[in-house]
Amino acid sequence: MAVLEPYKGDYYLWKFLPSQPASIIFTLLFLAITFPHFWRIYQMRSWFCVSFAIGCLCEVIGYVARAVAYNNTNNLSIYVIQSAFLVIAPAFFAASIYMTLSRIIRCVKGEHLSIIRINWLSKIFVVGDLLSLNVQSGAAGLTPHENLAKIGENIILGGLVFQLALLALFFAIAVTFEVRLRKKPTRESYITDAPWKQTLYMTYTVSILIFARSVFRIVEYAQGIDGYSLTHEWTLYVFDGVPMLGVAVFFVIWYPGYIKSTVTNSERIELSNRGYLS
Repeated sequence: MAVLEPYKGDYYLWKFLPSQPASIIFTLLFLAITFPHFWRIYQMRSWFCVSFAIGCLCEVIGYVARAVAYNNTNNLSIYVIQSAFLVIAPAFFAASIYMTLSRIIRCVKGEHLSIIRINWLSKIFVVGDLLSLNVQSGAAGLTPHENLAKIGENIILGGLVFQLALLALFFAIAVTFEVRLRKKPTRESYITDAPWKQTLYMTYTVSILIFARSVFRIVEYAQGIDGYSLTHEWTLYVFDGVPMLGVAVFFVIWYPGYIKSTVTNSERIELSNRGYLS
């Protein structure tokens, strides 16, 4: 029978004994949805979606680590792995979502309808996404240390707030583009066979889910290590696991790979930095 063990002295990494059944269930669910993502990427050569598939793998690794932690609640490495990978996964999702909007705009030849120049659109979100990812992943390693936990939480909190602002800006740009396109539709928006409308609505849906998840994470870290969210495991699954699983499902069903576009220089930088392009 597993018991909650201290990391050092009377300092506990976990405030509860992590649920192994729940971790295994979510591991299998994310594993099941990861394979279709990689298959679609290979099938359609939609390399800009590799980042999204990596995000799915991050979720798998995170929940595997939580399952293993059930019998190893005093193991620092396992704690850091599950914490870091579950925190950064949405940043990988967001990278592909941001690039999807650029492709939609180019697909319907609506560059002139974007409130931000299309060449700058990808650059802004690429840089912002990388910054958010690096901040959150770097700070995740500080939270297990008693004397550095508060600093780590504050840094992650800052990264999450920045990610939230980035998502809000992205959503505003996408909605404004659609409103302008409806008022002054382009010829391509009528004649293209690409399912740009359903892809755009998919980006709205997944962006809202990631936004809601980020709000939860902000509340979680704002409450501190002894707050309700970090001391009650169900909140992670309800407000993080389920929404992110929904994001993965919606993205693969209404897959943006059907929206054809060339890879821009800024997107190539994003993919190269992540190691997806040689």
